[in-house]
Amino acid sequence: MIKTALLSCALFAGAVTAPTVALAAPASSVTEQARQATAADAAPFAGDWSLTLQGPNGPGTFDLSVKVEGEKVLAEIASEQLPKQPITSITMADKTMVLGYSFTWEGNPVEAVVSLTPAAEGKTTAQIDFAGGAYVMTGTAAKKDKAK
Repeated sequence: MIKTALLSCALFAGAVTAPTVALAAPASSVTEQARQATAADAAPFAGDWSLTLQGPNGPGTFDLSVKVEGEKVLAEIASEQLPKQPITSITMADKTMVLGYSFTWEGNPVEAVVSLTPAAEGKTTAQIDFAGGAYVMTGTAAKKDKAK
């Protein structure tokens, strides 16, 4: 309960004080030149993911689904606090997939950017930047096992 209250305060403060946010990841996490993700770009990221992240107010877990239908790349994200949200912007910045979406938190619109970056030994790092950097969570992303 306390973590939820703190997150809501952080998101609210960021949503109220942050200038209009473009759907792009912070320069520190990816290169500046993002381009629309193609089906070929998305292939290594396709599947259901569990994002295990840490933020200033504690840990959080998100479910992310990336799909390729024909030449179209689709994605959705959800957590315990937020229902499933469609991803509205899917781009690539070097080897990083950058997924942008927005949601309403306590009546305020909040922009969010998810970054997935392949790392050493087959691992993937993850970051979610809420409200233009007002609240940032970092950690890892792991593909979920497919049901047999």
